[in-house]
Amino acid sequence: MNTFLIVIAFLCLVIGVIGSVAPGLPGPPVSWVGLLLASISTIAPSSATMLIVAAVIAAIITVLDYVVPSMSTKRFGGSKYGIWGCNIGLVVSLFGLPFGPQGLLGVVFWPFIGAFVGEYLKMRDMRPSLRAAFGAFIGFLSGTLMKVVYCVALLVIVIIKVV
Repeated sequence: MNTFLIVIAFLCLVIGVIGSVAPGLPGPPVSWVGLLLASISTIAPSSATMLIVAAVIAAIITVLDYVVPSMSTKRFGGSKYGIWGCNIGLVVSLFGLPFGPQGLLGVVFWPFIGAFVGEYLKMRDMRPSLRAAFGAFIGFLSGTLMKVVYCVALLVIVIIKVV
């Protein structure tokens, strides 16, 4: 049973890391489930305090992931059009991922392009649209970075406990 729990825990942790970049997958909560499953096993136990702290951090990061892009976009003069464009750009970028480095670069650039197009559709002015797109892009990168760091940290913690 321990081996089964550890295998499922690692699957959740890896899916969590992927979900911290890919839309539609809640990376931090899935990673936390991986930590919980590893803790249930006798191979990689964790304290209740660690599980609670990790759960609180996952909840905070999940909430901030929705708040930070909005705040950043508004700070740079943008609107919901920029946020939606950024998210659509991210989805578009995922279609290029299996096809080499241009797909990986797309994950960085398509959200910016999407935010710009969204803002341009609303404002019809290049300069404020670029500024708002930059804000949406910075917010997107900040949220993604928080999720990736958290999910990779949980993965490393479980690897250290197992090894």
